[in-house]
Amino acid sequence: MSLPPMAWNAWGDPEAATPLGDGIRALLVSALGVSGEPAPAPDRDTVPLRDSTLADTDRAALADIVGAANVSTDDLQRLYRAGGKSTPDLLRRNEPGEQSAPDAVVTPGDDDEIAAVLGYCSAHGIAVVPFGGGTSVVGGLDPERDTFAAVVSLDLRRFDRLVSLDDVSGEAVLGAGVTGPAAERLLGEHGFSLGHFPQSFQFATIGGFAATRSSGQDSAGYGRFDAMVRGLRVVTPAGVLDLGRAPASAAGPDLMQLLLGSEGTLGVITQVRVRVHRVPETTRYEAWSFPDFATGAAALRAVTQTGTGPTVIRLSDEAETGINLATTDKIGGEQITGGCLAVTTFEGTAAHADSRHAETRAVLERCGGTSLGEAPAKAWEDGRFGAPYLRDSLLAAGALCETLETATTWSNLANLKAAVTDALTTSLADTGTPALVMCHISHVYPTGASLYFTVVAGQRGDAIAQWRAAKATTTETIVRTGGTITHHHAVGADHRPWMRDEVGDLGVDVLRQVKRTLDPAGILNPGKLIP
Repeated sequence: MSLPPMAWNAWGDPEAATPLGDGIRALLVSALGVSGEPAPAPDRDTVPLRDSTLADTDRAALADIVGAANVSTDDLQRLYRAGGKSTPDLLRRNEPGEQSAPDAVVTPGDDDEIAAVLGYCSAHGIAVVPFGGGTSVVGGLDPERDTFAAVVSLDLRRFDRLVSLDDVSGEAVLGAGVTGPAAERLLGEHGFSLGHFPQSFQFATIGGFAATRSSGQDSAGYGRFDAMVRGLRVVTPAGVLDLGRAPASAAGPDLMQLLLGSEGTLGVITQVRVRVHRVPETTRYEAWSFPDFATGAAALRAVTQTGTGPTVIRLSDEAETGINLATTDKIGGEQITGGCLAVTTFEGTAAHADSRHAETRAVLERCGGTSLGEAPAKAWEDGRFGAPYLRDSLLAAGALCETLETATTWSNLANLKAAVTDALTTSLADTGTPALVMCHISHVYPTGASLYFTVVAGQRGDAIAQWRAAKATTTETIVRTGGTITHHHAVGADHRPWMRDEVGDLGVDVLRQVKRTLDPAGILNPGKLIP
C-alpha cells in the first residue's frame, strides 16, 4: 500500500517546500517579534503513535472483504492519515509525545467492498473515516473514537478512473478518488476540462470536492463544485443511493443536495457525474489596481451583477496587496505602488474571451480601476497553489499562520470584513501578539461574495489553544454579523459547535434523523458536521 503523496506533518510535496525569504523574515522580526529561525522537524520514523486497537479478528475479517494487501495497521500508513492540514493539525503533528491516528487503513476497490466494510463495521462498533486527498483544514479527518472499539481510515485511492464521458451532453463520471490533476489529465485526453481549481487542487479528490462543497478559483466562470455535479453514487450502511437522473427535475426535494457537503457522515461517495466543458481555446489575463478595498469591491459587484463573464475575478485588500509588495520586488514584472490588486482571467474561444474581456474592462475602468496589464494576473496563476507551503515555513519559524473564510451579501460585506478583522486582531492581542490580517474576495455572486482571511501572528504559549480561542471569538463574530460559518472549507469538527446557529434547532434535528436513517450505528466520521 503506497503512502499518500502529502507530507505527514506539512502541506503537500516536501520537494516543493518554500523557505522564508529575507523580506518575510524581516517582517516577522519587525512586526511580530518572531525570530524567523526554523525549528527542527520531528523524524517521521520515530514519532510515537497510539497503538492500534483493531482486534486481530476484525483485521482478518476486513482483509477477507478487500484483500490482505488492502488492509494495514502499519504505523507509517496510519500516521499519514492521522488528520488534515489545518494549522492545529500541523502544530499537533510537530509536537513531541504520542500522536493519535486511525487504527487501520482500508483501501476498497469497488462499491460492493465498501458496502461490506460498512456492514461489518456497523455490526462490530468500528468507526469509519472516508479519506480522499487529506486536505481538510477544519478537523474533518480526525479519528474521533467516542465509544467505538476502533477507527479505520477508508482510503478511496483505488476509485481513480474516468468511468465514462458523454461528449454530446458534456458530462463525465469520475471515481471519487481521482485527484484534481488526474481529472484534468483524464478529461484532457478527450479534449475536455472540469475547470475546478481550489487551492487544494493538486492533492484533493473528486469525492472530497463533493463531500465538502468545494469552491475553485475559477468559480466566476464555472461555478462552485456543487453546481457542476449532475449525479452521485453514495454507498451508505443502509444501502446505495444513485442520485441525479436529468439536468433538472421537479421530483420532490433534491436528495443529491443533501449528500453534497455531508463530509463523509452520511455515506461514502464513490462516483460523481459532473458537467465538463471543452478545453478552452485561449485565455486572456488582466490585473487591476483600485485605490481602496471598498472601490474594488464595488467594481467586482458591478461586474458580477452585469454578467460580463470573467472566469476568474478576485480582489486583495490593502493589507494583502501590501504584504505582497513588501516580500517581492515586483508582481509579475509590473511595479504596483499600493492600493488593492485585482486579477481577472477569461477562457473560451478567442472571440468569446475577447468580448467578455472588453466588457469587463469597461466596467472596471468605469468603477475606478487602473489596468496593470496581464503580467500580474499570469504571475498570480503561476503561484496560486503555493501559499500553503509558505504557511509551513512560518509555523516552523514560530509564527502563527492560518486562514478562515465566510460569505455575506454585498450590502453587509464591509461591515463583516471590519468585524472579522477586529475580532482577530483583538483576540490575538489578548494573547500578547500583534496580528497581520489580510483578506481577499475570490468567489462572487449577484447578491454577495466570499471573504477569505489570512492571519499571521506570533506563537504565544500553547499555539493550538491560542488559535482556537481566536477562531472561536471570530466565528461568534461572524454569526452575529450575518456571515456564514463557512463558505467552502466545510464544517468538520472545527465549525461544528456553530452549526446550530447556522441551521437552527430544527435543522439539526433533520440532519440527525437523516443520519439515523442512512447510518443507524453512527459509524461514519463521528464528531463531524452534525452537533
